[in-house]
Amino acid sequence: MPDSRTRQEHGARRRFLSTALAMTGATGAVAVVIPFVRSWQPSARAQAAGAPVEVEVDSIAPGQQVLVTWRRQPVWVLRRTPAMLQRLRSSELEARLRDPDSEKDQQPDYTDNPLRSIRADILVVVAICTHLGCIPKFHPETGKTQFDPQWLGGYFCPCHGSKFDFAGRVYKDVPAPLNLVIPPYRFTQRDTVIIGENQRHKRNAGYNA
Repeated sequence: MPDSRTRQEHGARRRFLSTALAMTGATGAVAVVIPFVRSWQPSARAQAAGAPVEVEVDSIAPGQQVLVTWRRQPVWVLRRTPAMLQRLRSSELEARLRDPDSEKDQQPDYTDNPLRSIRADILVVVAICTHLGCIPKFHPETGKTQFDPQWLGGYFCPCHGSKFDFAGRVYKDVPAPLNLVIPPYRFTQRDTVIIGENQRHKRNAGYNA
């Protein structure tokens, strides 16, 4: 029979093996957990894709627009002229629109007005046709065109013929079923548009230049 010294050595060996196995198991658990936890952390690219975009409106000449990317979507910022605004308010145009009062929810509440904007002269709109996702073309001219004999200016989608006015409102009898989407945005005191952040207070400023 083993003596007491041998039994003590065997006991110490068993304790050492048990401790080593426990440490190995813990190390394996950590190795499994760390990638899982990291998978919940947004990457720098994902953060950049959703980050707000700033546009200085003073750098945009009246009648011109700029194209920016927000959340991998093209967004137009158009500086409308007084003539554009006058056409937007005309009864002739309103009769040709499918949803002139923007009753279907395609804009934040602070742009829920006929001009679909916080400021009358600035339109911020997602440049994606609500039919099948093409990018419409900017056609500020008026009069007879290849796609409309009495064009009042706005956007024309060359993919399937959908038309929108300078507020992104869709015409009747075209494939697109909805007005263009107005993204969340706000103005700073420096006349900078921040696309991706909501206006804090509802302000019916769609008529204020």
